[in-house]
Amino acid sequence: QVQLVESGGGSVQSGGSLRLSCVASGYTYSYSMGWFRQAPGKEREGVAGTNRDGRTMYADSVKGRFTISRDNDKNTLLLQMNNLKDEDTAIYYCAAVFGSCGWSLLERNPYTYWGQGTQVTVSS
Repeated sequence: QVQLVESGGGSVQSGGSLRLSCVASGYTYSYSMGWFRQAPGKEREGVAGTNRDGRTMYADSVKGRFTISRDNDKNTLLLQMNNLKDEDTAIYYCAAVFGSCGWSLLERNPYTYWGQGTQVTVSS
């Protein structure tokens, strides 16, 4: 059983930056991990993911602005978010699954562990 705890959310003006962190209760080096978000009235969508081999994938809407990284020594997943836009406003969730996700890093289905979420609010 892996527990995930997100932090780093908050309110920021459009064009600003935030860095989200997700600390796992167990070792993360064998897990694929990802960031998802859910805006009010919308489906939860994949934002960025990283396989256990370090390969990454991004949603088109965040490419060039968000960077996902992991520190397996600290069992931590990070999401650096730059040039934030109003449409990035959502609750952001960390997710993990044992093994490789292949090309499904941005799909909800493979992930078995989820954090409680952290709110990100971007205003003009």
